[in-house]
Amino acid sequence: MGQRIAFVGAGAVGGYVGGHLAREGYDVTLIDPWPAHVEAIRANGLAIEGVTPEERCTVQVNTMHLTDVQSLSKQPPIDIAFVCVKSYDTEWATMLIRPYLAAGGYVVSLQNCMNEERIAGIVGWGRTLGCIAARISVDLYEAGRIRRTVPKGGAAHTVFRVGEVHGRITKRAEEVAAMIATIDSVKVTTNLWGERWSKLCVNGMRNGVSACTGLAGNDGDRDETIRRFAIRLGGEGVRVGQALGYVLEKIGNHDPERLARAAEGDERALGEIEAAMLAGSNSAARSDLQRPSMGQDMLKGRRTEIDYINGFIVEQGARVGIKAPTNAALTAVVKRVERGEIPASPENLTRLEV
Repeated sequence: MGQRIAFVGAGAVGGYVGGHLAREGYDVTLIDPWPAHVEAIRANGLAIEGVTPEERCTVQVNTMHLTDVQSLSKQPPIDIAFVCVKSYDTEWATMLIRPYLAAGGYVVSLQNCMNEERIAGIVGWGRTLGCIAARISVDLYEAGRIRRTVPKGGAAHTVFRVGEVHGRITKRAEEVAAMIATIDSVKVTTNLWGERWSKLCVNGMRNGVSACTGLAGNDGDRDETIRRFAIRLGGEGVRVGQALGYVLEKIGNHDPERLARAAEGDERALGEIEAAMLAGSNSAARSDLQRPSMGQDMLKGRRTEIDYINGFIVEQGARVGIKAPTNAALTAVVKRVERGEIPASPENLTRLEV
């Protein structure tokens, strides 16, 4: 446990993972741009909650404001830097930590979307690792306080997937996985890009929908019009990913091909996908408090990642000649809500014609 670990971004995911690693005895420093969050952790520790009383804890962990980072030059170098910021902040966050990396140090993208190329453009491909958090549902609901709104995955669902950009199993990928295994279920994947695109499809079905409707995840799934809109979003994402050559994993709990066929009008596939979504929305394993991260961002008045999720699916589809009109329509609507032109409302989708 002698390695120094930094989290650039100590929000919902970064704070949750970094806090738990600190709790396990790892040498962790949380770096965050929200001053009140940093000061709350310094004063009272980082409070982490889950769906069971056993998951509640308060962790004492080193913290830094962005203005403190230069002091790392007088400390031992960082061996592993987790970048856990929004996709649009990836480059500056990577640039911020790069001067303080050890000679063999590397950067782990623990983010939504596909940011490894942006990170590699700053530190090099050989110093870039990917880590996906799937269906973890955490929320930084006030300064110094993070809650998880779904149960731990355990044997039922592998939450974290760690992978190299070249797809080989390496000692450092196994090392990161072993750390994260102290928090929840994890695997080392040889299919980072397929895993990334599959998670992108999941986010594409849920994040922007929540952001522009104002609905939590379960409520969106229970509305037939919105549910079918989400299925079309996912199906377009699957077809673009296939055209790009990715080997897709399950899209949440859905088989990718079945999801795509459902989006294209296959009645049997549509019935199966809808039944699965409704079962999930009514399951005790998924709280009605669960709100996708972009929905949280919209409530907090933050910039969304819509260009890096649904907009990215549209952009990549154009590269390979696959149209994604539903994703394009959602991107436009979310931007209107973000700019304050229209309020978040289910009618933003129920009245939308694609």
